[in-house]
Amino acid sequence: MNFENTLEFAQKLDRTDPLQSYREQFYFPKINNKQVIYFTGNSLGLQPKSAKDYVNEVMTDWANLAVEGHFYADKPWWDYHERFSQSLSKVVGAKPSEVGVMNTLTVNLHLLMVSFYRPNGNRYKIICEEKAFPSDQYMIDSQVRFHGYDPKDAVVTLKKRSGEHTFRTEDILKQIEAVGTECALVLIGGVNYYTGQVFDIKKITAAGHAIGAFVGWDLAHAAGNVIVNLHDHEVDFAAWCSYKYMNSGPGNMSGYFVHEKHHGTKEIPRFEGWWGHNKERRFLMEPEFQPEPDANAWQISNAPVLAMAPYLASLQLFDQVGMDVLVTKRNQIVAYLAFIIQTIAQEVNGNFEIITPLNQQERGTQLSVFLHGEGKALFHYLMEQGVIVDWREPNVIRLAPAPFYCSYEDMYRFGQILKKGVLHH
Repeated sequence: MNFENTLEFAQKLDRTDPLQSYREQFYFPKINNKQVIYFTGNSLGLQPKSAKDYVNEVMTDWANLAVEGHFYADKPWWDYHERFSQSLSKVVGAKPSEVGVMNTLTVNLHLLMVSFYRPNGNRYKIICEEKAFPSDQYMIDSQVRFHGYDPKDAVVTLKKRSGEHTFRTEDILKQIEAVGTECALVLIGGVNYYTGQVFDIKKITAAGHAIGAFVGWDLAHAAGNVIVNLHDHEVDFAAWCSYKYMNSGPGNMSGYFVHEKHHGTKEIPRFEGWWGHNKERRFLMEPEFQPEPDANAWQISNAPVLAMAPYLASLQLFDQVGMDVLVTKRNQIVAYLAFIIQTIAQEVNGNFEIITPLNQQERGTQLSVFLHGEGKALFHYLMEQGVIVDWREPNVIRLAPAPFYCSYEDMYRFGQILKKGVLHH
Protein backbone atom coordinates (compact mmCIF):
# COMPACT_ATOMS: atom_id res chain seq x y z
CA MET A 1 0.00 0.00 0.00
CA ASN A 2 1.20 3.51 -0.81
CA PHE A 3 0.82 5.49 2.41
CA GLU A 4 0.13 9.21 2.63
CA ASN A 5 0.93 11.57 5.48
CA THR A 6 -2.47 13.25 5.48
CA LEU A 7 -5.40 13.31 7.88
CA GLU A 8 -7.77 12.28 5.07
CA PHE A 9 -5.72 9.18 4.29
CA ALA A 10 -5.50 8.16 7.95
CA GLN A 11 -9.26 8.59 8.39
CA LYS A 12 -9.86 6.52 5.26
CA LEU A 13 -7.85 3.66 6.78
CA ASP A 14 -9.87 3.97 9.99
CA ARG A 15 -13.17 3.71 8.12
CA THR A 16 -12.11 0.35 6.66
CA ASP A 17 -10.59 -0.94 9.92
CA PRO A 18 -12.51 -4.04 11.13
CA LEU A 19 -11.40 -3.26 14.69
CA GLN A 20 -12.58 0.34 14.65
CA SER A 21 -15.52 -0.29 17.00
CA TYR A 22 -13.28 -1.88 19.65
CA ARG A 23 -11.64 1.47 20.33
CA GLU A 24 -14.88 2.48 22.06
CA GLN A 25 -14.61 -0.46 24.41
CA PHE A 26 -11.59 1.00 26.24
CA TYR A 27 -11.11 3.94 28.58
CA PHE A 28 -8.59 6.57 27.41
CA PRO A 29 -6.88 8.99 29.78
CA LYS A 30 -7.23 12.67 28.93
CA ILE A 31 -4.63 15.45 28.90
CA ASN A 32 -5.79 19.03 28.39
CA ASN A 33 -9.31 17.63 28.04
CA LYS A 34 -8.25 15.64 24.97
CA GLN A 35 -8.09 11.88 24.62
CA VAL A 36 -4.44 10.83 24.62
CA ILE A 37 -2.57 9.10 21.82
CA TYR A 38 -1.59 5.94 23.68
CA PHE A 39 1.61 4.20 22.66
CA THR A 40 2.39 2.25 25.84
CA GLY A 41 0.27 -0.87 25.51
CA ASN A 42 3.62 -2.66 25.70
CA SER A 43 3.84 -1.46 29.31
CA LEU A 44 0.24 -1.26 30.51
CA GLY A 45 -2.76 -1.83 28.28
CA LEU A 46 -5.81 0.41 28.52
CA GLN A 47 -8.72 -0.68 30.70
CA PRO A 48 -11.54 -2.50 28.91
CA LYS A 49 -14.86 -0.95 29.90
CA SER A 50 -16.18 -4.44 30.64
CA ALA A 51 -13.52 -5.04 33.32
CA LYS A 52 -15.57 -3.26 36.01
CA ASP A 53 -18.54 -5.52 35.32
CA TYR A 54 -16.43 -8.63 35.82
CA VAL A 55 -14.96 -7.30 39.07
CA ASN A 56 -18.35 -6.11 40.31
CA GLU A 57 -19.78 -9.55 39.63
CA VAL A 58 -17.25 -11.07 42.03
CA MET A 59 -17.88 -8.34 44.60
CA THR A 60 -21.62 -8.91 44.41
CA ASP A 61 -21.21 -12.66 44.79
CA TRP A 62 -18.92 -12.10 47.76
CA ALA A 63 -21.52 -9.80 49.36
CA ASN A 64 -24.47 -12.10 48.70
CA LEU A 65 -22.92 -15.55 49.02
CA ALA A 66 -19.75 -15.09 51.09
CA VAL A 67 -17.91 -18.42 51.29
CA GLU A 68 -20.61 -20.16 49.25
CA GLY A 69 -19.43 -18.15 46.25
CA HIS A 70 -16.71 -20.77 45.82
CA PHE A 71 -19.36 -23.19 44.56
CA TYR A 72 -22.58 -21.26 43.93
CA ALA A 73 -21.52 -18.05 42.20
CA ASP A 74 -22.49 -17.78 38.54
CA LYS A 75 -18.76 -18.27 37.87
CA PRO A 76 -17.79 -20.43 40.87
CA TRP A 77 -14.50 -19.33 42.40
CA TRP A 78 -13.03 -22.76 43.01
CA ASP A 79 -12.57 -23.40 39.29
CA TYR A 80 -12.44 -19.77 38.11
CA HIS A 81 -8.93 -20.26 36.70
CA GLU A 82 -10.19 -22.99 34.39
CA ARG A 83 -12.24 -20.41 32.45
CA PHE A 84 -9.01 -19.06 30.96
CA SER A 85 -7.76 -22.25 29.37
CA GLN A 86 -9.73 -22.26 26.13
CA SER A 87 -9.20 -18.57 25.37
CA LEU A 88 -5.53 -18.49 26.34
CA SER A 89 -4.75 -21.59 24.31
CA LYS A 90 -5.80 -19.73 21.16
CA VAL A 91 -3.65 -16.70 22.02
CA VAL A 92 -0.43 -18.67 22.55
CA GLY A 93 -0.90 -21.66 20.25
CA ALA A 94 -1.41 -24.33 22.89
CA LYS A 95 -3.87 -26.98 23.95
CA PRO A 96 -6.31 -25.85 26.67
CA SER A 97 -4.80 -28.45 28.98
CA GLU A 98 -1.36 -26.83 28.63
CA VAL A 99 -2.15 -23.33 29.91
CA GLY A 100 -3.31 -21.67 33.08
CA VAL A 101 -3.25 -18.47 35.12
CA MET A 102 -1.61 -17.96 38.50
CA ASN A 103 0.65 -15.59 40.42
CA THR A 104 2.70 -12.97 38.56
CA LEU A 105 5.28 -13.34 35.82
CA THR A 106 8.63 -13.56 37.60
CA VAL A 107 7.09 -15.70 40.35
CA ASN A 108 5.87 -18.14 37.70
CA LEU A 109 9.23 -18.23 35.95
CA HIS A 110 10.91 -19.05 39.27
CA LEU A 111 8.35 -21.80 39.94
CA LEU A 112 8.71 -23.24 36.45
CA MET A 113 12.48 -23.28 36.81
CA VAL A 114 12.03 -25.61 39.77
CA SER A 115 10.81 -28.08 37.17
CA PHE A 116 12.98 -27.15 34.21
CA TYR A 117 16.30 -25.89 35.57
CA ARG A 118 17.76 -29.06 37.04
CA PRO A 119 21.56 -28.76 36.83
CA ASN A 120 23.34 -32.08 36.98
CA GLY A 121 27.08 -32.69 36.77
CA ASN A 122 28.54 -30.91 33.77
CA ARG A 123 25.11 -29.74 32.53
CA TYR A 124 24.38 -26.60 34.55
CA LYS A 125 24.47 -23.54 32.27
CA ILE A 126 21.58 -21.26 31.31
CA ILE A 127 21.53 -19.43 27.97
CA CYS A 128 19.70 -16.11 27.84
CA GLU A 129 19.87 -13.03 25.65
CA GLU A 130 22.16 -10.11 26.29
CA LYS A 131 20.37 -7.25 28.05
CA ALA A 132 17.24 -9.23 28.77
CA PHE A 133 14.60 -7.45 30.82
CA PRO A 134 16.25 -6.83 34.22
CA SER A 135 13.78 -8.99 36.15
CA ASP A 136 14.76 -11.98 34.01
CA GLN A 137 18.43 -11.26 34.59
CA TYR A 138 17.94 -11.04 38.35
CA MET A 139 15.85 -14.21 38.37
CA ILE A 140 18.32 -16.26 36.34
CA ASP A 141 21.32 -15.09 38.37
CA SER A 142 19.55 -15.87 41.63
CA GLN A 143 18.53 -19.33 40.40
CA VAL A 144 22.07 -20.35 39.52
CA ARG A 145 23.36 -18.97 42.84
CA PHE A 146 20.65 -20.95 44.65
CA HIS A 147 22.04 -24.09 43.02
CA GLY A 148 25.58 -23.18 44.08
CA TYR A 149 26.98 -21.78 40.84
CA ASP A 150 28.56 -18.47 39.92
CA PRO A 151 26.45 -16.53 37.38
CA LYS A 152 29.65 -15.39 35.65
CA ASP A 153 30.27 -19.03 34.78
CA ALA A 154 26.79 -20.54 34.64
CA VAL A 155 24.92 -17.83 32.71
CA VAL A 156 25.76 -17.59 29.01
CA THR A 157 24.46 -14.46 27.28
CA LEU A 158 23.70 -14.44 23.58
CA LYS A 159 25.50 -11.53 21.95
CA LYS A 160 24.65 -9.15 19.14
CA ARG A 161 27.27 -8.34 16.56
CA SER A 162 29.26 -5.20 17.18
CA GLY A 163 27.42 -2.14 15.93
CA GLU A 164 24.12 -3.99 15.42
CA HIS A 165 20.95 -3.40 17.42
CA THR A 166 19.32 -6.80 16.98
CA PHE A 167 20.26 -10.46 17.22
CA ARG A 168 20.87 -12.70 14.22
CA THR A 169 19.16 -16.06 14.44
CA GLU A 170 22.13 -17.88 12.90
CA ASP A 171 24.39 -16.45 15.62
CA ILE A 172 21.99 -17.59 18.35
CA LEU A 173 21.90 -21.12 16.93
CA LYS A 174 25.70 -21.26 16.74
CA GLN A 175 26.07 -20.09 20.33
CA ILE A 176 23.60 -22.69 21.57
CA GLU A 177 25.47 -25.40 19.70
CA ALA A 178 28.79 -24.18 21.12
CA VAL A 179 27.59 -24.44 24.75
CA GLY A 180 26.38 -27.94 23.91
CA THR A 181 26.07 -30.52 26.66
CA GLU A 182 26.92 -27.98 29.36
CA CYS A 183 23.55 -26.28 28.78
CA ALA A 184 20.69 -27.21 31.10
CA LEU A 185 18.24 -24.53 30.02
CA VAL A 186 17.65 -21.99 27.25
CA LEU A 187 15.44 -19.17 28.53
CA ILE A 188 14.84 -16.15 26.29
CA GLY A 189 12.25 -13.38 25.94
CA GLY A 190 9.99 -14.02 22.96
CA VAL A 191 10.10 -10.31 22.06
CA ASN A 192 13.02 -8.18 23.20
CA TYR A 193 11.63 -5.45 25.42
CA TYR A 194 14.15 -2.81 24.25
CA THR A 195 14.20 -3.23 20.48
CA GLY A 196 10.90 -5.03 19.89
CA GLN A 197 12.66 -7.81 17.98
CA VAL A 198 10.68 -11.07 17.72
CA PHE A 199 12.80 -14.19 18.16
CA ASP A 200 12.41 -17.34 16.08
CA ILE A 201 10.86 -19.57 18.74
CA LYS A 202 10.65 -22.62 16.48
CA LYS A 203 14.31 -22.67 15.42
CA ILE A 204 15.74 -21.68 18.80
CA THR A 205 13.64 -24.25 20.66
CA ALA A 206 14.75 -26.97 18.25
CA ALA A 207 18.38 -25.94 18.71
CA GLY A 208 18.06 -26.11 22.50
CA HIS A 209 16.49 -29.55 22.35
CA ALA A 210 19.20 -30.73 19.95
CA ILE A 211 21.82 -30.22 22.69
CA GLY A 212 19.62 -31.89 25.32
CA ALA A 213 18.47 -28.76 27.14
CA PHE A 214 15.04 -27.65 28.26
CA VAL A 215 13.75 -24.53 26.50
CA GLY A 216 11.48 -21.91 28.06
CA TRP A 217 10.22 -18.51 26.94
CA ASP A 218 9.29 -15.29 28.70
CA LEU A 219 6.40 -14.03 26.57
CA ALA A 220 5.77 -10.78 28.45
CA HIS A 221 5.98 -8.74 25.24
CA ALA A 222 4.73 -11.51 22.95
CA ALA A 223 1.41 -12.72 24.39
CA GLY A 224 -1.45 -10.96 22.65
CA ASN A 225 1.04 -9.25 20.32
CA VAL A 226 2.55 -11.87 18.01
CA ILE A 227 1.55 -15.31 16.76
CA VAL A 228 3.19 -18.07 18.81
CA ASN A 229 2.72 -21.82 18.53
CA LEU A 230 3.99 -23.17 21.82
CA HIS A 231 2.58 -26.67 21.43
CA ASP A 232 3.63 -27.30 17.84
CA HIS A 233 7.11 -25.91 18.47
CA GLU A 234 7.44 -28.22 21.49
CA VAL A 235 8.40 -25.46 23.88
CA ASP A 236 8.84 -26.97 27.35
CA PHE A 237 7.39 -24.06 29.31
CA ALA A 238 6.52 -20.39 29.02
CA ALA A 239 5.03 -17.59 31.10
CA TRP A 240 3.74 -14.10 30.37
CA CYS A 241 2.23 -11.15 32.16
CA SER A 242 -1.31 -10.11 31.30
CA TYR A 243 -1.18 -6.35 31.81
CA LYS A 244 0.58 -5.31 28.61
CA TYR A 245 -1.10 -6.27 25.34
CA MET A 246 -3.69 -8.33 27.23
CA ASN A 247 -5.09 -5.38 29.19
CA SER A 248 -5.75 -7.02 32.55
CA GLY A 249 -4.70 -4.21 34.90
CA PRO A 250 -1.52 -3.04 36.64
CA GLY A 251 0.79 -5.79 37.90
CA ASN A 252 -1.87 -8.39 37.28
CA MET A 253 -1.93 -12.14 36.82
CA SER A 254 0.50 -14.23 34.79
CA GLY A 255 -0.37 -16.88 32.26
CA TYR A 256 1.80 -19.96 31.96
CA PHE A 257 2.29 -22.93 29.65
CA VAL A 258 3.64 -26.41 30.29
CA HIS A 259 3.83 -28.75 27.30
CA GLU A 260 1.69 -31.85 27.63
CA LYS A 261 4.76 -34.11 27.36
CA HIS A 262 5.52 -33.05 30.95
CA HIS A 263 2.03 -33.73 32.32
CA GLY A 264 0.87 -36.58 34.47
CA THR A 265 4.04 -37.47 36.32
CA LYS A 266 4.87 -37.25 40.00
CA GLU A 267 8.58 -37.49 39.24
CA ILE A 268 9.00 -34.00 37.84
CA PRO A 269 10.03 -31.65 40.65
CA ARG A 270 7.58 -28.88 41.51
CA PHE A 271 6.78 -26.60 44.39
CA GLU A 272 3.36 -28.03 45.09
CA GLY A 273 0.21 -26.82 46.79
CA TRP A 274 -3.45 -27.64 47.35
CA TRP A 275 -4.77 -26.24 44.06
CA GLY A 276 -2.48 -28.48 42.01
CA HIS A 277 -3.89 -31.56 43.72
CA ASN A 278 -6.39 -33.80 41.93
CA LYS A 279 -9.50 -31.63 41.70
CA GLU A 280 -11.91 -34.52 42.27
CA ARG A 281 -10.17 -35.46 45.54
CA ARG A 282 -9.05 -32.00 46.70
CA PHE A 283 -11.52 -31.73 49.57
CA LEU A 284 -10.69 -35.16 50.95
CA MET A 285 -7.65 -33.44 52.50
CA GLU A 286 -5.34 -36.36 51.71
CA PRO A 287 -1.75 -36.11 52.96
CA GLU A 288 -0.08 -37.22 49.71
CA PHE A 289 -0.07 -34.92 46.68
CA GLN A 290 -1.80 -36.26 43.58
CA PRO A 291 -1.11 -33.90 40.67
CA GLU A 292 -3.80 -32.75 38.31
CA PRO A 293 -3.33 -34.47 34.93
CA ASP A 294 -2.50 -31.25 33.06
CA ALA A 295 -0.86 -27.84 33.50
CA ASN A 296 -3.09 -27.26 36.53
CA ALA A 297 -0.68 -29.51 38.46
CA TRP A 298 1.55 -26.39 38.71
CA GLN A 299 -1.20 -24.44 40.50
CA ILE A 300 -0.36 -23.81 44.14
CA SER A 301 -2.93 -21.58 45.81
CA ASN A 302 -6.63 -21.03 45.28
CA ALA A 303 -7.48 -18.50 42.60
CA PRO A 304 -7.24 -14.75 43.42
CA VAL A 305 -10.55 -14.19 41.70
CA LEU A 306 -10.70 -10.40 42.05
CA ALA A 307 -7.39 -10.12 40.18
CA MET A 308 -8.43 -12.67 37.57
CA ALA A 309 -11.73 -10.97 36.74
CA PRO A 310 -10.33 -8.09 34.59
CA TYR A 311 -8.13 -10.56 32.71
CA LEU A 312 -11.16 -12.68 31.90
CA ALA A 313 -12.95 -9.56 30.65
CA SER A 314 -10.11 -8.74 28.27
CA LEU A 315 -9.87 -12.32 27.04
CA GLN A 316 -13.49 -12.13 25.88
CA LEU A 317 -12.38 -9.42 23.44
CA PHE A 318 -9.56 -11.64 22.19
CA ASP A 319 -12.09 -14.43 21.70
CA GLN A 320 -14.32 -12.17 19.64
CA VAL A 321 -11.53 -10.91 17.37
CA GLY A 322 -8.85 -13.61 17.23
CA MET A 323 -5.10 -13.18 16.88
CA ASP A 324 -5.09 -13.31 13.07
CA VAL A 325 -7.25 -10.18 12.76
CA LEU A 326 -5.23 -8.37 15.43
CA VAL A 327 -1.96 -9.21 13.69
CA THR A 328 -3.27 -8.08 10.29
CA LYS A 329 -4.10 -4.64 11.66
CA ARG A 330 -0.91 -4.61 13.74
CA ASN A 331 1.22 -5.09 10.64
CA GLN A 332 -0.47 -2.27 8.76
CA ILE A 333 -0.65 0.27 11.58
CA VAL A 334 3.00 -0.30 12.54
CA ALA A 335 4.03 0.06 8.90
CA TYR A 336 2.06 3.31 8.73
CA LEU A 337 3.70 4.55 11.91
CA ALA A 338 7.15 3.76 10.49
CA PHE A 339 6.20 5.69 7.33
CA ILE A 340 5.05 8.67 9.40
CA ILE A 341 8.29 8.70 11.43
CA GLN A 342 10.45 8.54 8.32
CA THR A 343 8.38 11.23 6.58
CA ILE A 344 8.63 13.63 9.52
CA ALA A 345 12.37 12.99 9.78
CA GLN A 346 12.75 14.14 6.18
CA GLU A 347 10.58 17.20 6.74
CA VAL A 348 12.58 18.39 9.77
CA ASN A 349 15.94 17.14 8.52
CA GLY A 350 16.11 14.87 11.58
CA ASN A 351 17.77 11.54 12.21
CA PHE A 352 15.24 9.11 13.66
CA GLU A 353 16.65 5.59 13.51
CA ILE A 354 14.14 2.76 13.89
CA ILE A 355 16.13 0.00 15.59
CA THR A 356 13.26 -2.51 15.46
CA PRO A 357 13.58 -4.94 12.51
CA LEU A 358 11.90 -3.75 9.31
CA ASN A 359 10.82 -7.31 8.47
CA GLN A 360 7.26 -7.81 9.74
CA GLN A 361 8.09 -11.40 10.72
CA GLU A 362 10.67 -10.09 13.17
CA ARG A 363 8.63 -7.40 14.90
CA GLY A 364 5.36 -7.01 16.72
CA THR A 365 3.51 -3.86 17.70
CA GLN A 366 6.49 -1.99 19.11
CA LEU A 367 8.81 0.36 17.24
CA SER A 368 11.90 1.54 19.12
CA VAL A 369 13.29 4.77 17.73
CA PHE A 370 16.68 6.36 18.38
CA LEU A 371 16.19 10.11 18.46
CA HIS A 372 19.64 11.10 17.29
CA GLY A 373 20.33 14.74 18.07
CA GLU A 374 17.29 15.03 20.33
CA GLY A 375 17.22 14.90 24.11
CA LYS A 376 14.72 13.98 26.78
CA ALA A 377 13.10 17.39 26.31
CA LEU A 378 11.38 16.01 23.20
CA PHE A 379 9.98 13.10 25.22
CA HIS A 380 8.60 15.53 27.81
CA TYR A 381 7.09 17.66 25.04
CA LEU A 382 5.29 14.65 23.56
CA MET A 383 3.90 13.71 26.97
CA GLU A 384 2.73 17.28 27.62
CA GLN A 385 0.93 17.21 24.26
CA GLY A 386 -0.95 14.05 25.20
CA VAL A 387 1.23 11.49 23.43
CA ILE A 388 1.92 8.76 25.98
CA VAL A 389 5.23 7.18 24.97
CA ASP A 390 7.97 5.29 26.76
CA TRP A 391 11.57 6.46 27.22
CA ARG A 392 14.55 4.15 27.49
CA GLU A 393 18.09 5.33 28.04
CA PRO A 394 20.17 6.52 26.36
CA ASN A 395 17.89 8.12 23.77
CA VAL A 396 15.14 5.76 22.66
CA ILE A 397 11.37 6.12 22.64
CA ARG A 398 9.25 3.01 22.37
CA LEU A 399 6.00 3.33 20.43
CA ALA A 400 3.49 0.49 20.59
CA PRO A 401 0.21 1.15 18.73
CA ALA A 402 -1.94 -1.66 20.14
CA PRO A 403 -4.36 -2.69 17.37
CA PHE A 404 -7.37 -3.06 19.66
CA TYR A 405 -7.60 0.64 20.45
CA CYS A 406 -5.10 2.71 18.43
CA SER A 407 -6.26 4.39 15.24
CA TYR A 408 -4.52 5.43 12.05
CA GLU A 409 -5.55 8.99 12.82
CA ASP A 410 -3.54 8.65 16.05
CA MET A 411 -0.49 7.86 13.93
CA TYR A 412 -0.99 10.91 11.73
CA ARG A 413 -1.58 13.25 14.68
CA PHE A 414 1.48 11.88 16.45
CA GLY A 415 3.55 12.79 13.40
CA GLN A 416 2.33 16.38 13.49
CA ILE A 417 3.08 16.70 17.21
CA LEU A 418 6.52 15.11 16.71
CA LYS A 419 7.25 17.62 13.95
CA LYS A 420 6.31 20.55 16.17
CA GLY A 421 8.32 19.11 19.03
CA VAL A 422 11.50 18.84 16.98
CA LEU A 423 11.12 22.34 15.58
CA HIS A 424 10.19 23.68 19.02
CA HIS A 425 13.31 22.28 20.66
